[in-house]
Amino acid sequence: MKLFVLTLRSGIAAILLLLPTFVPAAPVVVTTVEGPIAPASADFVQRSLERAAAEGALLVVLQLDTPGGLDSSMRQIIRGILASPVPVAAFVAPSGARAASAGTYILYASHIAAMAPGTNLGAATPVQIGGLPEPEPKPEPGPETRPKPSQNSSANQADETGGRDIATEDRMPKKDAMSRKIIHDAAAYIRALAQMRKRNVEWAERAVHEAVSLSAADALNLKVIDYVAADVPDLLRQLNGREVTILGQNLTLDTLSATIQAVEPDWRTRLLAVITNPSVAYILMLIGIYGLFFEFSNPGFVLPGVAGAICLLLALYAFQLLPVSYAGLALILLGIAFITAEAFLPSFGALGVGGMIAFIAGSLMLIDTDLPGYGIPWPMIAGISVASALFLISVAGMALKSRHNPIVSGHEAMIGAVGEMLEDTSGEGMVRVHGELWSAHSEQPLARGQKVRVTEIHGLVLHVVPAEK
Repeated sequence: MKLFVLTLRSGIAAILLLLPTFVPAAPVVVTTVEGPIAPASADFVQRSLERAAAEGALLVVLQLDTPGGLDSSMRQIIRGILASPVPVAAFVAPSGARAASAGTYILYASHIAAMAPGTNLGAATPVQIGGLPEPEPKPEPGPETRPKPSQNSSANQADETGGRDIATEDRMPKKDAMSRKIIHDAAAYIRALAQMRKRNVEWAERAVHEAVSLSAADALNLKVIDYVAADVPDLLRQLNGREVTILGQNLTLDTLSATIQAVEPDWRTRLLAVITNPSVAYILMLIGIYGLFFEFSNPGFVLPGVAGAICLLLALYAFQLLPVSYAGLALILLGIAFITAEAFLPSFGALGVGGMIAFIAGSLMLIDTDLPGYGIPWPMIAGISVASALFLISVAGMALKSRHNPIVSGHEAMIGAVGEMLEDTSGEGMVRVHGELWSAHSEQPLARGQKVRVTEIHGLVLHVVPAEK
């Protein structure tokens, strides 16, 4: 019996020793961001970081391929990265991808920065407010004019000028005060990120002031990034044993045994990506306005009003996430009002032409940015403008035409209606009009079956006279 108990204890101990071997390794979450940095991608990255933290992930790999995007969405992503309890590796991939403009800021904000061969980053000059002009490229200085390099020269220069690089600022083209404020703010922002992650500060500021770009190999040589990797598995092999600081604590990565978990965009992200497309939001707004207009012009159809209300609410939700010019939105509404008024108040085309001009101008001004992928195409504006004018004029024309149609219901429809007497009478009697029985009053004697015409209505009594044959 004792031998059996000892054997059982030994077996249990052996099983307990083997249990850690079967504990699954913490996953590496791979989140792919392609296209412009927009509200949909910011929401997707934010929820991916929250999910990784909830699942106890070892690392989040943010695979980037973006031409840039909205400043608000970029800052939302960066705030999520800086507050994340899970380290984030920004990886510009696959080969041929880029992390331009907003992508460069995200790369600098990440705990680890990596690029695939054949990729590039940079061109971080802000253009989101009114479309700042691109800086003119300057020729490289010759041997006579090239400044002599000195250790920590850029740092000393920046310290003496309150965080601004005089040499870089002198190369900037002359702009208005607002443009300079925007560029200095962006430069200070990326400088702070570079100092936090101990990356190349001078090149970060040049990316803002001069819109310069770098290839993967050059970025590695200049210490803008930490690694060049062919793909995610190659990156994880290089990261094994890397020590990172997360919220003030050091963490050593063990990526060799980690499992890769790809996070795909869900229906919410895809829907948000569709409706925050400026062209789609523009069309939804117009469908919403036309639907409500048609419903108010012809009460009782229900479907145009329901569809219009839904589309208009979706458009308004998209607009509060996009850089929308409310002056442009007001011009669109004014243009629609003028075009509609032209159908009701003939002005020899003045209202119609003015409405078309206001509508087109508002459409061009609606999205207040020059970022790639955020403009509304000219052909779409022209086509919708013509279609809008034709639609509104036709609907208003139908409404005017319906005013001249005879009334077919209500008391007004009874005046002039022809009925048939149901009994002989010389004063009060019963009459059938439109299939209904009414009390009738006549100043003349009437015979049963005689045709009569209604002249007046007093309460529920019809005043009738003999109908002319």
